[in-house]
Amino acid sequence: MAGRIAFQGELGAYSHQACAEARPDMEAIPCRSFEDVIEAVRSGAADQAMLPVENSTYGRVADIHRLLPESGLHIVDEAFVRVHISLMALPGVTLEEVKKVRAHLVLLPQCASFLSANGIAGEAAADSAGAAAELQASGARDEGVLASDLAAEIYGLNLLARHIEDHAHNTTRFLIMAPEAQPARRADDMMTTFVFRVRNIPAALYKAMGGFATNGVNMTKLESYMVGGSFTATQFYSDIEGHPDDPNVQLAMEELDHFTEEVKILGVYPADQRRH
Repeated sequence: MAGRIAFQGELGAYSHQACAEARPDMEAIPCRSFEDVIEAVRSGAADQAMLPVENSTYGRVADIHRLLPESGLHIVDEAFVRVHISLMALPGVTLEEVKKVRAHLVLLPQCASFLSANGIAGEAAADSAGAAAELQASGARDEGVLASDLAAEIYGLNLLARHIEDHAHNTTRFLIMAPEAQPARRADDMMTTFVFRVRNIPAALYKAMGGFATNGVNMTKLESYMVGGSFTATQFYSDIEGHPDDPNVQLAMEELDHFTEEVKILGVYPADQRRH
C-alpha cells in the first residue's frame, strides 16, 4: 500500500467508497469524527484525509468549513462520488421478507418511492455502514439496510436491489487533504480554494468580488459562516477556477487584498473531471 488515508465513518461508508475510488493504492483508515480524521493526519497516523464538503441534494456538510482553515492541512485534490443506494439483507433473505430498513437519516427520503412501492418502513440509524455491521451481527431476517454496494461486500450481505435512489444526480464532493501543499500546476484545469474576511467598510464584499468579475475568473462557490461566536465576524469560503499563477487570478487576488483583513489559501489542486 502507498500510505494511509483517513475518513469519517465505518468501513463501507460513502467516504470509504471515495477513498477506494480516488486513492485505490492507499489503506483506508476509519475514524469516529471529522476532527479525528484531521488529527490522524496531523499525528502521522495517516498520510491524507478524505473529507466530504457538499452534496448535490443536501448542500454543504455541517462543520467542515469551520474545521478546514484551522486544520493545518492543505487541499491537494477533489473527488466527486456518485451516491448509489442499495438495499441489502442477510444471505438467503428475499425482498418480500424485508419489513423494515435502517439507514442514515438522509438516505431514507432518497429511496421513498422504492420503499413505498414495496411496503417497507424506514428507520433512522446513526450510520448506514454501521447499520450493515449491526445487521450482520443481529441475524434479523425481516430487516434490511440501505447503504453502498461496498458495505454489502464488507459485511457479507446480499444485494436485493441496487441503486434504488429516486434521483440520478445525487453526488458528494470530497476534498483530499495532506500536511504539505502541492501548489504546482498538475493539470490544465486547476481549482483554488481560500477563505477571507472583509474589512469593516460599506460594500466591502461587493468591492472584493469585483476583481473576479472584471478579470474573468469564475467563482464556483462563495459561502459565509460566523467565526468565534460573533455575529459581526463573518468569514467567507470560496472556490475559483484557475491557478494563483494565472495572470487573471493574480489580478483578482490583488484586488481582493485591498478589501479584506485576511486571505488564506487552503489549497490549489486539479479540478475533478466530473466537475463539468
